[in-house]
Amino acid sequence: MMLLRVEIGDALRSARRRQGRTLRDVSMGASVSLGYLSEIERGQKEASSELLSAICEALDLPLSSLLTAVSDRFALEEGVQIPDTIPQELSDKILGRRGGYSAPRLAAKP
Repeated sequence: MMLLRVEIGDALRSARRRQGRTLRDVSMGASVSLGYLSEIERGQKEASSELLSAICEALDLPLSSLLTAVSDRFALEEGVQIPDTIPQELSDKILGRRGGYSAPRLAAKP
């Protein structure tokens, strides 16, 4: 059984590691204790929406991207087809990307 707090924590940890950032760096940026952030990443604590927003901001990660990645993980686990609801061109325009550059999405857990 998948747990939302575990999937959110895993997605946050993955994003932080991809950026080569430390727990300390992100905890300072989000104004949350290092220990609490660690517990969130390990799926031991659930972050409030306000705290989740602060962590995403510290990671320069749109909250919608985090939530989409977590939703995609659940959809894959449930065997539900994941719709592509936003055309890539529109997504690039909204996120300010140029020249067809597409930032990698948070990967679903294998």
